Amino acid sequence: MDNYGSDAARWNAVQQRDAGADGEFWYSVSSTGVYCRPSCAARPALRKNVAFHASREAAEQAGFRPCLRCKPDQPPLAERQAAIVAQACRLIDEAEESPDLDQLAAAVGVSRFYFHRMFKAVTGITPKAYANAARARRVQAGLAGQASVTEAMYAAGFNSSGRFYAQSPAVLGMKPSAFRAGGAGEQIRFAIAECSLGPILVASTAQGICAILIDDDPDFLVRDLQDRFPKAELIGAEPEYEQVVSRVVGMVEQPSVGLDLPLDVRGTAFQQRVWQVLRAIPPGRRVSYAELAQLAGVPRGARAVASACAANSIAVAIPCHRVVRNDGALSGYRWGVDRKAELLNREAVSE
Repeated sequence: MDNYGSDAARWNAVQQRDAGADGEFWYSVSSTGVYCRPSCAARPALRKNVAFHASREAAEQAGFRPCLRCKPDQPPLAERQAAIVAQACRLIDEAEESPDLDQLAAAVGVSRFYFHRMFKAVTGITPKAYANAARARRVQAGLAGQASVTEAMYAAGFNSSGRFYAQSPAVLGMKPSAFRAGGAGEQIRFAIAECSLGPILVASTAQGICAILIDDDPDFLVRDLQDRFPKAELIGAEPEYEQVVSRVVGMVEQPSVGLDLPLDVRGTAFQQRVWQVLRAIPPGRRVSYAELAQLAGVPRGARAVASACAANSIAVAIPCHRVVRNDGALSGYRWGVDRKAELLNREAVSE
């Protein structure tokens, strides 16, 4: 309430439609007889007709009714939208065949256009992309437990084998038979070295670097890699691969040098979009989760981009350490907040 402790500050928040003031106070308009949230998008009222209230109950006791536009007597819009999207996601996850856009919109009680726009704003992906991802999860689970690829395909809702095999590289990251074998046959070269941040593991497939992991325990790094690729052939201690590791260590020690080696980035379409945006953030610059969400095209997706940062397995080269809280403070980091602080300090010095 400190930021809105005076009527002047509250009036300014109303004029700015400041969503940050929602829940801090409510305002009523005597000419219309309604009360609103500060962020209400209704036509601005005259100052002489506006009064401020510490609670919605106080506004109602003063004789005002809730605005039909901003619905101040209901949870905030973001919460209502998140609940609707969560309901739609459950419908998709539980359906034997993916419902189409019209079916989903009707089930949650909103228009087709509004639902599509809201779903993408909240999750960062379209309903169709989410349904494809849900189907991919069913295929992956099915291939691990079904007697054949065909059974897994139909159980996941694919009605055409041609369509399934055409989409399988995007769905599985490899051919169905290879996925069903747990990635067996894929070769991953790796090595562990020491850097100023502690032991570092670098691993590569034929396509590029697939993992840069940092921890205090080298054995944990190897177990982590094995958990990621349980049936791949891990090849270590190759002299020529030490050159790759050396270049990665050099990038960690001096981030401004960058890394010109190819990456084998594995994640959902949304995660890859966030990681691509992260790679465009130069050394020395910090962005908030809200700013990253804006850059990724999901202005209300701060939590979603935070989850994408947490899922990143390529430390420093995909620089999620450059993302901080809205107030500038350091938040969690997969490889430790102390390492995050050191990386940021190192980049500030090397600017």
